[in-house]
Amino acid sequence: MIIGLTGSIASGKSTVSEMLKELGYPIVDADKVARLVVEPGSETLQEIEALFGKEIILPDGSMDRKKVGELIFNDPASRKKLNDVIHPAIRVEMIRQRSELLNNGHEIVIMDIPLLFESRLQHMVDKVLVVSVTEENQLKRLMERNGLTEKEAKARISSQLPMSVKEEGADAVIYNNGAIEETKWQLNRILEQWREKSTEE
Repeated sequence: MIIGLTGSIASGKSTVSEMLKELGYPIVDADKVARLVVEPGSETLQEIEALFGKEIILPDGSMDRKKVGELIFNDPASRKKLNDVIHPAIRVEMIRQRSELLNNGHEIVIMDIPLLFESRLQHMVDKVLVVSVTEENQLKRLMERNGLTEKEAKARISSQLPMSVKEEGADAVIYNNGAIEETKWQLNRILEQWREKSTEE
């Protein structure tokens, strides 16, 4: 069974991902894969260099994320070009890691994909697990965590799909508003139910 783990900014998805890791589940992490595919010397990085020029490569051969960020920030056409190179590479690597873990005998694989719904990657997983939080808590946590003003935090939140939309598209939702033990309890209960169902099928 492939479980897609997702949430929104400051919802606590990383906390749940850590819990799954502690429980011994293998995790394919989209953020780590995104860094992996643009490592120095990689084919993807060479394609990005061909698009944007040598100035986006740092002396150590790695990608100058700040420079690339500046180039695409106010330019949707450049952002699309970059995404057209990076996204397929990320998907290919995630599928490769997923297959490797399944071939190594893991029955359950977690795919940690922050933008699962935004990137329409539901087809890559069997179950979608959403980590949700109230708007009030999300705003408070984001402001505290990133040192943002309320206006800045709201802008970041509104750039993603609303939490309610993600909840609707989920097979199960963890409400991460209370104590960490409560979140852990919800996670274990969902996993137990899914495991039971998969053995019945």
